[in-house]
Amino acid sequence: MVTQVSNPDQPPSAVESGPSAGRWSPRLVFSLASIVLLLEMLAVSYMMISMALPSIAMHYQTAQGAWLLTSFLLFGAVTAPLIGKLADMHGKRKLLLMCVAGAAVGSLISAVAPSYGVLILGRALTGLLVPCLFLSYSLIRDVFPAKTIALAVSIATSGMGLIAIPAPFITGWLIDNHGFRSIFWFFVIGLVVLGGMILASTEESPVRLRSRLDLVGAVLLGAGIAGVLVAVSFGPTWGWRDGATLAYLLGGVALLVAWLVSARKVREPLIDLDVLGRRPVLLTAIGAGFTYGASGLFTILLPMMAMTPAVMGLGYGFGVSAEGFAIFQAPIGLMVVIGGVLVGMLVGRSVRPRPLLVIGLLGMALGFALTAMIHDDKALLIAFAGIFGTGMGMAYASIPNLLIEAVPPQLQASTASIVGVFQSVFPAVLPVIAFTVMNNSYIAPIPLELTQGAILYTDQGFTVAFAIGAVAALLGACVALMLPRRIVQVSVPGSPKEAVLAH
Repeated sequence: MVTQVSNPDQPPSAVESGPSAGRWSPRLVFSLASIVLLLEMLAVSYMMISMALPSIAMHYQTAQGAWLLTSFLLFGAVTAPLIGKLADMHGKRKLLLMCVAGAAVGSLISAVAPSYGVLILGRALTGLLVPCLFLSYSLIRDVFPAKTIALAVSIATSGMGLIAIPAPFITGWLIDNHGFRSIFWFFVIGLVVLGGMILASTEESPVRLRSRLDLVGAVLLGAGIAGVLVAVSFGPTWGWRDGATLAYLLGGVALLVAWLVSARKVREPLIDLDVLGRRPVLLTAIGAGFTYGASGLFTILLPMMAMTPAVMGLGYGFGVSAEGFAIFQAPIGLMVVIGGVLVGMLVGRSVRPRPLLVIGLLGMALGFALTAMIHDDKALLIAFAGIFGTGMGMAYASIPNLLIEAVPPQLQASTASIVGVFQSVFPAVLPVIAFTVMNNSYIAPIPLELTQGAILYTDQGFTVAFAIGAVAALLGACVALMLPRRIVQVSVPGSPKEAVLAH
């Protein structure tokens, strides 16, 4: 075995894994801006659709509004492993642009949908935005100059919170003046423009993985993920003992087990289990799951709490509108960006991403804990949101930098796709846990006719829910602490056995 050791004084981004070292240029800045704006579209997708949901449900006379959010997440998670493998084999920019085009077509279908079923179909196709996250930083790793990689991937992943500040105002204006369909037209136009910007500014990755496509593994893994996500998403509505819930859950688990068996027998599996089983990769995936799960829970709980009218006398709530909630959203979005840029600068100066992930998750835990203890003071809540946002930005930015340390360019997209699955499953599971606890023990004794049918929770209920989030973030920090201090980069299957040591 030949072992190639990097200079101990160099950060991971300085290890020559892509183009030769260089500096920022106008085209490079334009390329990064295009990628960041694309990922911003992913970030605001949930928020915009959530705000448009009442209008959509009324128009189509449906009570199945949850499918608008679930179909998006489900299709993105199911297709991610296959897209990651194809990207490693045929080019990351090519697959990124194909996902953007598919998402634009999905948005167009939703914009003109004559029925709710067609709308859901379009919304599912728009879920191709989900793989764009890992495709983007995998592409950056291959085509950006080495000295810019750490900062670029940090900005790309943490910049996702910035547009969340004006998003409520944009969404409100679009719905009020042009109807709910304008939201989908907004995505059509934005995705077409951003696809053109990326095509013009960003080079294709020269890195290719010579491999066969494991279609059986893709079907087993995708169907297994779909079964589990459907069960988790609709279990609270259908009932956990309902036959449909159990069928989806047990069927999904069975298919995932079948995929694991298949991956061990196939010569070139969709996901190399030896790579996934490596401690740096597996722990990074689990840590990413806790990071995104905790951030998803916080962004669900905070608006629910802040928008509850104070006149209800529950000990929390300020009765702010969706637009008024921007004063709480702004510090989160701003500090997410600042936390991400901080990580990029530190990693570029020889600081390892491992301790930064730990610090980020501890910051998220602190934001949860403080909010759990005090949530009746608007100024303090804004400050706590800022603390949480800083930790979230640091954790978001640390994850791709850890993967860059642990995985070679040839396996970057396919490995990152599995991390993306963790980032989809954990945000689906953690809110279910929190709301199951709240629904079982902490529903406020207020008649539904006084709340227009909405369920309100006691003050203690929110305390418990935010405490659950704090525990999840702490568990993520513990996982991050278990990451090795010295990461040995895995070798590409079928290539000469080399290990690139990233300190």
